[in-house]
Amino acid sequence: MASHKLMNPVFSRREILKTMGVAGGAVALNSLDSFAKKPDKMILQRAIPATGEKIPAVGLGSWQQFDVGASAGERASLKEVVQKMNELGGKVIDASPMYGRAEQVIGDLTRDLKLNDQFFLATKVWTTGKQAGIDQMNESLQKMGRKTMDLMQIHNLQDWQTHLKTLRDWKSQGRIRYIGITHYTDSAHARLEEIVKSKAVDFVQFNYSIRSRNAEKSLLNAARDNGVAVIINEPFEQGALFRAVKGKDLPAWAADYDISSWAQLFLKYILGNEAVTCVIPGTSDVKHLTDNLRAGLGRLPDQAGRKKMVEWITKLS
Repeated sequence: MASHKLMNPVFSRREILKTMGVAGGAVALNSLDSFAKKPDKMILQRAIPATGEKIPAVGLGSWQQFDVGASAGERASLKEVVQKMNELGGKVIDASPMYGRAEQVIGDLTRDLKLNDQFFLATKVWTTGKQAGIDQMNESLQKMGRKTMDLMQIHNLQDWQTHLKTLRDWKSQGRIRYIGITHYTDSAHARLEEIVKSKAVDFVQFNYSIRSRNAEKSLLNAARDNGVAVIINEPFEQGALFRAVKGKDLPAWAADYDISSWAQLFLKYILGNEAVTCVIPGTSDVKHLTDNLRAGLGRLPDQAGRKKMVEWITKLS
């Protein structure tokens, strides 16, 4: 992701829980508590087409939430999130040099918890020029505590042709395992699709949500057809989806897909598309993390179910 308007996803989620209604809220919270107390490692896994390696389909984004200082107090909730994510079977954590101190915080926390090698760590190169890119990526590896990065992505297509050459060299040297490219706006989808079809990358990351469905026109199919893994950013539209359903109850049929919260509905809509490898909602709240990870459990909507979800959210928003 790149420059975004500031938002407060924690506040938005809490507002939803307060206004869902006593019965609905209690069901959701009890479900989360049960999941948290009894870790379930059977979170949905999806294969990276380039190798067949499987990763959990729900990961963690770090934009804004992980840009904090070095004090234990500032990092306490994030440390809890990282630890709980590991306990519940989560693995993918996405960062970028653009996200302030996020890379350093992720590196420090995963090392402090002795879990660094348990995660699939992804970051990005976000600069112009070959040497500047090399210098930035070296710094990212150091910050995140890695000699080898699982996934290095070119952030928002910035100088992508230059960096792609470097990434190929680094992959051949074993310094990175996978190559990716990212953006966060619909206007970039056509260019991303061209790159996907050239088979130049292992991963593509872009925006997609139940209301923002431009990727369904052709980008998702292109990734599937060309063997490129897909990471989804902006699944909650910077919190706008929670604001759209504030005070609204989940539809009764949500239970057909083992959905007990709006977050799970939004995420399961995305995961219902099998071209999606992983979705990366960001949070600094352990209850919200647990809620998000539950989207990787239970039944997923089929085409008819996803259509029903779109119709429902369209009426509400």
